[in-house]
Amino acid sequence: MDNVTKEEAIRGAFFGALVGDALCLGSHYEYDAQKIFKAYGDKPIEKFMSPGEMMGGQTHGIGWGERNYHPGKSAGGTTDYGDYNVVVLEHLSSTAVPARAFDVSTMIGHWMNRLENGWGSWICTMTKETYAQVRQGVPVERLGGISNAMAIRHVAAHGYYENEEELANVARACMFTHKNSEALGGGEFFARVTHRVINGLSPQEAIETVAVQMGGFVERKVAQAIAKFTEATAPESPLSQEPFVDDLALTSMARLWDIGRSEPIKVGKASPTEGTLPGAVYFILKYANEAEGLKKALQANAMVGGDNASRSIAIGMVLGAYKGVNAIPSEWKETLDQWQYCENLLNTLPLLKS
Repeated sequence: MDNVTKEEAIRGAFFGALVGDALCLGSHYEYDAQKIFKAYGDKPIEKFMSPGEMMGGQTHGIGWGERNYHPGKSAGGTTDYGDYNVVVLEHLSSTAVPARAFDVSTMIGHWMNRLENGWGSWICTMTKETYAQVRQGVPVERLGGISNAMAIRHVAAHGYYENEEELANVARACMFTHKNSEALGGGEFFARVTHRVINGLSPQEAIETVAVQMGGFVERKVAQAIAKFTEATAPESPLSQEPFVDDLALTSMARLWDIGRSEPIKVGKASPTEGTLPGAVYFILKYANEAEGLKKALQANAMVGGDNASRSIAIGMVLGAYKGVNAIPSEWKETLDQWQYCENLLNTLPLLKS
């Protein structure tokens, strides 16, 4: 984090997550990394693309059948993962003076209004279920479904709260559509890691210390990611010589998920936390110390496909905090639809007020 101020780290975390997500819009839920590579001209993605652009207008090929999951979006827009982070930013900005404890109940109305008025992105099953629960009068503390998909939505909170325990609680609260302990633990893990990076630790130090602190599922998944990162970067290992090394690394870290479609989904690249958490850690560790590491990590993650947008929030948040907002390529800053809008909102948060 050389020469990166705390403010630059916080802004880097937010915009790193958002540009990483936008970079995945074109290939979100396409599980064939070789198809993506060929579609993008046999090279890493350089610019934002609309859903399925360069791939026949559709994504989600292997295992699910082809479908455009974000029909209201175009190049420079975000998936539902990015959208949720903007919603939380809007909420925090509206309650920034004075700063107060995070309360999901005060955000529910705003969240429902956004869903009902031109959302444009995929609306996940848990969001639909929770929306129905709210309409039925289910108490806030009982909202959510059982999905084990990691959905990090709290990134803006790093500009609002300075205490790690509070950030960990906010990360869980923002995932109010989920009850699964693995999914909630994944969000908490990356909140703690990002907070420690903002405050001076390297990504690897933060990842290792938080994993030990949280233990259990998180510690096992982090250990798996570290082992795979080590294998994938060892010159003598067969894996490191593979042309699609990142794709193979991620798919080897989780089981197949046979959902009765045309073929099993590789969970290492899908939305369940058992794949997204170690997958995101893998990319963070692999690119943290490289020149242009933030850009390269976000490109590599997009090219692997699957639920790359879920991983992108974690990768962009952690490496954005480490490298700072100025590490984001200018062409991405200039072509992200909501950069100026979000920057204006970020400027109202307690830790970022000019």
